[in-house]
Amino acid sequence: MLELQGVSKAFGGHRAVDGLSLSIERGRITGLIGPNGAGKTTLFNLIAGAMKPTEGRILLDGTRIDGLRADRIFKAGLARTFQIPRPFPEMTVLDNVLLAPAGQLGESVLRAWLTPGAVRAQERRLRDRAMACLDFVGLARLAQDPARVLSGGQRKLLELARVLVAEPSVILFDEPGAGVAPALLDTIVEKIAALNRDGVTILIIEHNMDLVMGLCDPVVVMAQGRLLIQGRPQAVQSDPRVIEAYLGGVAA
Repeated sequence: MLELQGVSKAFGGHRAVDGLSLSIERGRITGLIGPNGAGKTTLFNLIAGAMKPTEGRILLDGTRIDGLRADRIFKAGLARTFQIPRPFPEMTVLDNVLLAPAGQLGESVLRAWLTPGAVRAQERRLRDRAMACLDFVGLARLAQDPARVLSGGQRKLLELARVLVAEPSVILFDEPGAGVAPALLDTIVEKIAALNRDGVTILIIEHNMDLVMGLCDPVVVMAQGRLLIQGRPQAVQSDPRVIEAYLGGVAA
């Protein structure tokens, strides 16, 4: 579903991602782990279009996406969440979700004037879809509240709803468990698993090893910008190279 071929990203003389080749299988939950500084977030930025690779190719379902703008990649069906969600605090929870869908007719003054019926019909459909996404993540009761009232975990659920309203085929999760209370973490894990059962391909950066080992298969390990190992969770966890990377100071 997602293929990286010799991807590198250099910042001056430092190669944050260094000739990395990787295939993400369709319909799986793949975990991406590694020590701090291993290049994981840079890799996410390259895949999602926030950065352009210095070298290499990135393919989504067989089509090259490296070098495309982030909005083009989003429209192609690849979405991401962020470690620290930043919703628009004074907008309602529902309106935050309604920002995401592409191609909204009401964004064009001409269309809104010439075809108001079509604009209203689309707005109703999108509102229904957004409410369904909020219901899925358990935030429907807060739909009309300002996003500033949400806890950190609830903001991550809001970000998930905002991603889902666009109906992506691939989602990149950047540390969904970071700073989340245990009860909400269980909810987030449950929602990720449910999305995967519905056919969404998922790639997760996460430092919570219990989450990774219980949810992801396969697990990919990066160190110093390179692919260290990829395999089943139990095999990866006990591999001497992984232990050395975390405990032996391999990461930059």
